[in-house]
Amino acid sequence: MASCRSTFRVGDMDCPAEESLVRMALDGHAQALEFDLLARTVSVWHSLPVDDIEACIARLGMGAERLHSGPADGLPAAAATDPVAERRALRWLLAINAVMFVIEGLAGWWAESSGLLADGLDMFADAAVYGVALYAVGRSAALQLRAAHFAGWLQLVLGVGLFGQVIDHVIHGSATVASAMMGVSLLALAANLSCMFLIAGHRNGGAHMKASYIFTANDALANVGVIVAGALVAWLGQPWPDWLIGSLIGAVVVGGAVRILRLRRD
Repeated sequence: MASCRSTFRVGDMDCPAEESLVRMALDGHAQALEFDLLARTVSVWHSLPVDDIEACIARLGMGAERLHSGPADGLPAAAATDPVAERRALRWLLAINAVMFVIEGLAGWWAESSGLLADGLDMFADAAVYGVALYAVGRSAALQLRAAHFAGWLQLVLGVGLFGQVIDHVIHGSATVASAMMGVSLLALAANLSCMFLIAGHRNGGAHMKASYIFTANDALANVGVIVAGALVAWLGQPWPDWLIGSLIGAVVVGGAVRILRLRRD
Protein backbone atom coordinates (compact mmCIF):
# COMPACT_ATOMS: atom_id res chain seq x y z
CA MET A 1 0.00 0.00 0.00
CA ALA A 2 1.10 3.57 -0.67
CA SER A 3 2.36 5.40 2.40
CA CYS A 4 2.61 8.89 0.85
CA ARG A 5 0.72 11.14 -1.50
CA SER A 6 2.72 13.83 -3.30
CA THR A 7 1.46 16.43 -5.76
CA PHE A 8 3.68 18.02 -8.40
CA ARG A 9 3.14 20.80 -10.87
CA VAL A 10 4.53 19.80 -14.28
CA GLY A 11 4.63 23.10 -16.15
CA ASP A 12 4.76 21.72 -19.70
CA MET A 13 2.16 18.97 -19.24
CA ASP A 14 -0.94 20.04 -21.15
CA CYS A 15 -1.86 17.14 -23.46
CA PRO A 16 -2.03 13.32 -23.53
CA ALA A 17 1.48 13.04 -24.97
CA GLU A 18 3.00 14.64 -21.88
CA GLU A 19 0.62 12.78 -19.56
CA SER A 20 1.69 9.49 -21.16
CA LEU A 21 5.33 10.38 -20.64
CA VAL A 22 4.75 11.06 -16.94
CA ARG A 23 2.85 7.78 -16.59
CA MET A 24 5.69 5.86 -18.22
CA ALA A 25 8.34 7.66 -16.16
CA LEU A 26 6.54 6.63 -12.95
CA ASP A 27 5.67 3.11 -14.08
CA GLY A 28 6.69 0.74 -11.30
CA HIS A 29 7.28 3.60 -8.85
CA ALA A 30 3.70 4.65 -8.08
CA GLN A 31 0.67 2.80 -6.76
CA ALA A 32 -1.75 5.31 -8.26
CA LEU A 33 -1.73 8.54 -10.27
CA GLU A 34 -4.26 11.34 -10.60
CA PHE A 35 -3.85 14.02 -13.30
CA ASP A 36 -5.32 17.49 -13.65
CA LEU A 37 -4.21 18.81 -17.04
CA LEU A 38 -5.98 22.13 -16.61
CA ALA A 39 -3.90 22.80 -13.47
CA ARG A 40 -0.92 20.84 -14.94
CA THR A 41 -0.54 18.75 -11.80
CA VAL A 42 -0.10 15.09 -11.01
CA SER A 43 -0.77 13.48 -7.63
CA VAL A 44 1.31 10.37 -6.92
CA TRP A 45 0.55 7.69 -4.34
CA HIS A 46 3.88 6.03 -3.52
CA SER A 47 6.02 4.25 -0.95
CA LEU A 48 9.40 5.30 -2.38
CA PRO A 49 11.11 8.46 -1.08
CA VAL A 50 9.50 11.56 -2.55
CA ASP A 51 12.88 12.72 -3.89
CA ASP A 52 13.02 9.61 -6.09
CA ILE A 53 9.53 10.32 -7.45
CA GLU A 54 10.44 13.94 -8.14
CA ALA A 55 13.64 12.86 -9.91
CA CYS A 56 11.67 10.54 -12.24
CA ILE A 57 9.45 13.43 -13.33
CA ALA A 58 12.30 15.96 -13.51
CA ARG A 59 14.22 13.78 -15.99
CA LEU A 60 11.51 14.49 -18.57
CA GLY A 61 12.52 18.14 -18.67
CA MET A 62 8.94 19.38 -18.31
CA GLY A 63 9.31 20.82 -14.82
CA ALA A 64 8.69 19.16 -11.46
CA GLU A 65 7.62 21.60 -8.77
CA ARG A 66 6.64 19.81 -5.55
CA LEU A 67 3.42 21.34 -4.23
CA HIS A 68 2.61 18.95 -1.39
CA SER A 69 3.78 15.70 0.14
CA GLY A 70 2.33 13.90 3.13
CA PRO A 71 0.78 10.70 4.45
CA ALA A 72 -1.65 8.99 2.07
CA ASP A 73 -5.24 8.49 3.16
CA GLY A 74 -5.91 5.44 1.02
CA LEU A 75 -5.81 5.17 -2.76
CA PRO A 76 -8.07 7.28 -5.03
CA ALA A 77 -11.38 5.83 -6.10
CA ALA A 78 -11.27 4.43 -9.64
CA ALA A 79 -13.32 6.40 -12.16
CA ALA A 80 -16.29 4.60 -13.70
CA THR A 81 -15.21 3.85 -17.27
CA ASP A 82 -16.24 1.69 -20.22
CA PRO A 83 -12.93 0.30 -21.55
CA VAL A 84 -14.49 -1.19 -24.68
CA ALA A 85 -16.18 2.08 -25.63
CA GLU A 86 -13.03 4.05 -24.85
CA ARG A 87 -10.88 1.79 -27.05
CA ARG A 88 -13.43 2.12 -29.85
CA ALA A 89 -13.27 5.90 -29.56
CA LEU A 90 -9.46 5.83 -29.53
CA ARG A 91 -9.44 3.74 -32.73
CA TRP A 92 -11.67 6.30 -34.43
CA LEU A 93 -9.42 9.10 -33.21
CA LEU A 94 -6.37 7.27 -34.55
CA ALA A 95 -8.04 6.72 -37.94
CA ILE A 96 -9.27 10.33 -38.30
CA ASN A 97 -5.89 11.81 -37.38
CA ALA A 98 -3.98 9.41 -39.65
CA VAL A 99 -6.23 10.20 -42.65
CA MET A 100 -5.94 13.96 -42.05
CA PHE A 101 -2.15 13.63 -41.78
CA VAL A 102 -2.08 12.18 -45.30
CA ILE A 103 -4.57 14.72 -46.69
CA GLU A 104 -2.83 17.74 -45.17
CA GLY A 105 0.60 16.42 -46.11
CA LEU A 106 -0.33 15.97 -49.77
CA ALA A 107 -2.23 19.26 -49.89
CA GLY A 108 0.64 21.10 -48.19
CA TRP A 109 3.13 19.73 -50.71
CA TRP A 110 0.88 20.69 -53.66
CA ALA A 111 -0.01 24.13 -52.28
CA GLU A 112 3.58 24.82 -51.13
CA SER A 113 2.19 25.54 -47.67
CA SER A 114 4.37 25.10 -44.60
CA GLY A 115 1.30 25.72 -42.42
CA LEU A 116 -0.62 22.79 -43.91
CA LEU A 117 2.43 20.52 -43.67
CA ALA A 118 2.92 21.50 -40.03
CA ASP A 119 -0.76 20.99 -39.23
CA GLY A 120 -0.54 17.58 -40.89
CA LEU A 121 2.51 16.81 -38.75
CA ASP A 122 0.48 17.81 -35.69
CA MET A 123 -2.18 15.32 -36.81
CA PHE A 124 0.56 12.68 -37.09
CA ALA A 125 1.70 13.45 -33.55
CA ASP A 126 -1.88 12.95 -32.35
CA ALA A 127 -2.19 9.67 -34.26
CA ALA A 128 1.10 8.50 -32.75
CA VAL A 129 -0.18 9.23 -29.23
CA TYR A 130 -3.37 7.24 -29.79
CA GLY A 131 -1.54 4.45 -31.63
CA VAL A 132 1.05 3.99 -28.90
CA ALA A 133 -1.71 4.08 -26.26
CA LEU A 134 -3.59 1.28 -28.03
CA TYR A 135 -0.42 -0.73 -28.71
CA ALA A 136 0.81 -0.45 -25.12
CA VAL A 137 -2.23 -2.08 -23.52
CA GLY A 138 -1.13 -5.29 -21.81
CA ARG A 139 2.48 -5.01 -22.98
CA SER A 140 5.65 -4.67 -20.93
CA ALA A 141 7.09 -1.29 -19.97
CA ALA A 142 10.10 -1.96 -22.23
CA LEU A 143 7.87 -2.49 -25.28
CA GLN A 144 5.85 0.61 -24.41
CA LEU A 145 9.08 2.62 -24.29
CA ARG A 146 10.27 1.26 -27.64
CA ALA A 147 6.95 2.11 -29.25
CA ALA A 148 7.04 5.62 -27.82
CA HIS A 149 10.65 6.15 -28.96
CA PHE A 150 9.85 4.91 -32.47
CA ALA A 151 6.99 7.40 -32.72
CA GLY A 152 9.22 10.13 -31.25
CA TRP A 153 12.04 9.56 -33.77
CA LEU A 154 9.62 9.53 -36.69
CA GLN A 155 7.98 12.69 -35.41
CA LEU A 156 11.39 14.35 -35.02
CA VAL A 157 12.54 13.40 -38.53
CA LEU A 158 9.34 14.76 -40.06
CA GLY A 159 9.68 17.94 -37.99
CA VAL A 160 13.26 18.53 -39.14
CA GLY A 161 12.11 17.95 -42.72
CA LEU A 162 9.41 20.57 -42.23
CA PHE A 163 11.94 23.17 -41.08
CA GLY A 164 14.10 22.28 -44.08
CA GLN A 165 11.10 23.01 -46.30
CA VAL A 166 10.48 26.36 -44.58
CA ILE A 167 14.13 27.37 -45.06
CA ASP A 168 13.97 26.36 -48.73
CA HIS A 169 10.84 28.47 -49.24
CA VAL A 170 12.39 31.46 -47.48
CA ILE A 171 15.49 31.24 -49.70
CA HIS A 172 13.82 30.42 -53.01
CA GLY A 173 10.31 31.72 -52.42
CA SER A 174 7.02 29.83 -52.68
CA ALA A 175 3.77 30.14 -54.61
CA THR A 176 1.56 29.37 -51.62
CA VAL A 177 -2.06 28.65 -52.57
CA ALA A 178 -4.01 30.49 -49.87
CA SER A 179 -7.38 29.03 -50.86
CA ALA A 180 -6.03 25.50 -50.38
CA MET A 181 -4.62 26.47 -46.98
CA MET A 182 -7.99 27.73 -45.80
CA GLY A 183 -10.08 24.98 -47.41
CA VAL A 184 -8.03 22.03 -46.14
CA SER A 185 -7.63 23.64 -42.71
CA LEU A 186 -11.42 23.97 -42.49
CA LEU A 187 -11.61 20.22 -43.23
CA ALA A 188 -9.01 19.57 -40.49
CA LEU A 189 -11.02 21.75 -38.11
CA ALA A 190 -14.13 19.70 -38.90
CA ALA A 191 -12.11 16.52 -38.24
CA ASN A 192 -10.96 17.81 -34.86
CA LEU A 193 -14.48 18.86 -33.92
CA SER A 194 -15.63 15.34 -34.86
CA CYS A 195 -12.92 13.96 -32.57
CA MET A 196 -14.16 16.20 -29.75
CA PHE A 197 -17.69 14.86 -30.32
CA LEU A 198 -16.38 11.28 -30.12
CA ILE A 199 -14.55 11.99 -26.87
CA ALA A 200 -17.30 14.12 -25.30
CA GLY A 201 -19.11 11.13 -23.84
CA HIS A 202 -15.91 9.86 -22.20
CA ARG A 203 -14.24 13.06 -21.00
CA ASN A 204 -15.55 12.57 -17.45
CA GLY A 205 -14.17 9.03 -17.31
CA GLY A 206 -10.52 8.03 -17.40
CA ALA A 207 -7.85 10.70 -17.12
CA HIS A 208 -6.51 9.85 -20.58
CA MET A 209 -9.91 10.58 -22.12
CA LYS A 210 -10.12 13.92 -20.31
CA ALA A 211 -6.65 14.67 -21.62
CA SER A 212 -7.61 13.69 -25.16
CA TYR A 213 -10.54 16.11 -25.07
CA ILE A 214 -8.28 19.00 -24.03
CA PHE A 215 -5.62 17.95 -26.55
CA THR A 216 -8.10 17.91 -29.43
CA ALA A 217 -9.51 21.29 -28.43
CA ASN A 218 -5.97 22.71 -28.57
CA ASP A 219 -5.51 21.19 -32.04
CA ALA A 220 -8.64 22.97 -33.24
CA LEU A 221 -6.95 26.25 -32.28
CA ALA A 222 -3.97 25.30 -34.48
CA ASN A 223 -6.38 24.74 -37.37
CA VAL A 224 -7.81 28.20 -36.83
CA GLY A 225 -4.26 29.58 -36.84
CA VAL A 226 -3.60 28.08 -40.29
CA ILE A 227 -6.91 29.45 -41.59
CA VAL A 228 -5.99 32.95 -40.37
CA ALA A 229 -2.52 32.61 -41.91
CA GLY A 230 -4.12 31.59 -45.21
CA ALA A 231 -6.35 34.66 -45.10
CA LEU A 232 -3.29 36.86 -44.48
CA VAL A 233 -1.45 35.25 -47.40
CA ALA A 234 -4.43 36.03 -49.66
CA TRP A 235 -4.78 39.59 -48.33
CA LEU A 236 -1.10 40.57 -48.33
CA GLY A 237 -0.06 38.59 -51.39
CA GLN A 238 2.96 37.42 -49.38
CA PRO A 239 3.77 33.87 -48.16
CA TRP A 240 5.47 34.80 -44.87
CA PRO A 241 2.36 34.24 -42.66
CA ASP A 242 2.38 30.64 -43.91
CA TRP A 243 6.06 30.24 -43.02
CA LEU A 244 5.43 31.74 -39.58
CA ILE A 245 2.47 29.53 -38.60
CA GLY A 246 4.24 26.47 -40.02
CA SER A 247 7.33 27.18 -37.93
CA LEU A 248 5.30 27.78 -34.75
CA ILE A 249 3.31 24.53 -35.05
CA GLY A 250 6.43 22.64 -36.12
CA ALA A 251 8.34 23.85 -33.07
CA VAL A 252 5.59 22.56 -30.78
CA VAL A 253 5.60 19.14 -32.48
CA VAL A 254 9.41 18.84 -32.45
CA GLY A 255 9.45 19.85 -28.76
CA GLY A 256 7.01 17.02 -28.04
CA ALA A 257 9.23 14.56 -29.92
CA VAL A 258 12.30 15.62 -27.93
CA ARG A 259 10.42 15.05 -24.67
CA ILE A 260 9.43 11.55 -25.81
CA LEU A 261 13.03 10.72 -26.67
CA ARG A 262 14.23 11.94 -23.27
CA LEU A 263 12.23 9.22 -21.56
CA ARG A 264 14.40 6.46 -20.11
CA ARG A 265 13.81 3.44 -17.92
CA ASP A 266 15.72 3.18 -14.63
